[in-house]
Amino acid sequence: MTDSAEPSDGTDPRRQSGKGRPTPKRQPRRGGPVAPPPATRREAARRVREQGKQQRTNVRSSAKASDDRYQLKRDRGPVRALVRDLIDSRRHVSVLLLPAAVLPLLGQATGVKAVVDLATTLWLATLIAAVADFVATALLVRKRVRADFPDDAGRGHLFYATMRTAQFRRFRLPKPRVQVGEKV
Repeated sequence: MTDSAEPSDGTDPRRQSGKGRPTPKRQPRRGGPVAPPPATRREAARRVREQGKQQRTNVRSSAKASDDRYQLKRDRGPVRALVRDLIDSRRHVSVLLLPAAVLPLLGQATGVKAVVDLATTLWLATLIAAVADFVATALLVRKRVRADFPDDAGRGHLFYATMRTAQFRRFRLPKPRVQVGEKV
């Protein structure tokens, strides 16, 4: 016959059952008392909007402060930080590309051929200077990325640099960490 101390199903009664910790949903909540449930659907929707707004505000402020966890995927990593610092440490002609594109339109509005010719010439000169600025920036970025990060594949850094170059400094995100003229 079997021993009465051991059950016939093979489990040991001396062994403690369970995982040794509370189920996650049964753990005590942190953060104070729970808010009462919403009375109406409208109130529930308002709460969801407020929570989403607060979360977006937190993420936006962290992203502006260059916290790498909250950056967009395109802005993450030490290589992209180096590219941003290289771009932000210089002034670029390509920032004037978009405002210069308005010149021919304004010239057309005057109807005077000399004004149209002058505006078009200024726009083309800005375009040529911007292309030269893009090329110089691409060469600088390629050289520094290869020197500082030799194992990096270099995918997309030049496009990232040229797009940042064409943006007005005050509208760049993440915000510039270096001043113009500062050594990087």
